[in-house]
Amino acid sequence: MAKAYGSYEQLLADPDIDVIYNPLPNHLHVPMTVSANKAGKHVLCEKPIALNAADAEALRQCRPDRLVLEAFMVRFHPQWQRARDIIRSGELGEITAINAVFSYFNDDPANVRNMADIGGGGIMDIGCYPIATARFLFESEPSRVVALVDRDPRFKTDRHASVIADFGQGRALNFICSTQSVGHQKVQVLGTKAKLEIIIPFNAPADQRTAITIDSGAPFDGSLARREILPACNQYTEQAEAFSLAVLGQKSLPWSIDDAIANMKVLDAVVASEQSGGWANVG
Repeated sequence: MAKAYGSYEQLLADPDIDVIYNPLPNHLHVPMTVSANKAGKHVLCEKPIALNAADAEALRQCRPDRLVLEAFMVRFHPQWQRARDIIRSGELGEITAINAVFSYFNDDPANVRNMADIGGGGIMDIGCYPIATARFLFESEPSRVVALVDRDPRFKTDRHASVIADFGQGRALNFICSTQSVGHQKVQVLGTKAKLEIIIPFNAPADQRTAITIDSGAPFDGSLARREILPACNQYTEQAEAFSLAVLGQKSLPWSIDDAIANMKVLDAVVASEQSGGWANVG
């Protein structure tokens, strides 16, 4: 039976609620997650987990007997898990670069994504995806980043950003994110033997199959690339089911508050690079 509450406090006080999904604007992610945790609820919190890494550190005070997970749903989609399996198999050779683009057009002043004071902007909204997924595929952390950022003169939010993240050993993430460009998304993984592309990496449709291509580069037009088709999958459902099983103690989660803070440290370095005009160290 559906219930309605007059306040968040009333909702959190309900003993029948075990899990809270926190999709609020970015500035409310940490305070509401902490409040829900103190009330004995498990929390699935939207990305990014906080406004910055210092803000996210407050999550370490959360009760350890209640789960807190940053909701990067893409990591639960079989296409990303398959991509990582292919990388681990060595088919691509040594991985040298991940190239990504994520963009959409939104210049609505009433949209929370265009409100700088509550954590709006493209880097926070969609730039976090290439960072999180590169960490997922490289299975390591970047040491430094450099960013070129253009800000909207009205909103003061970043509307275009080009970022390089140095993962060491000659490996780099190169990505572009934009809130005022034509809608587009792409992820390519380049190796010494072959390249891999996830065709619809971030907003995979729940009712359609998805595809990964693996291409040795001969010929350059991709006509001989191998194409793997994955069945239709709702990545949000996959995430919710995995979280529910973890709450029930039937499955463990591979990501924790530590992972969420690590991702925020990279986002912080992107902002620091914009301010300094040069490389910024992560951490």
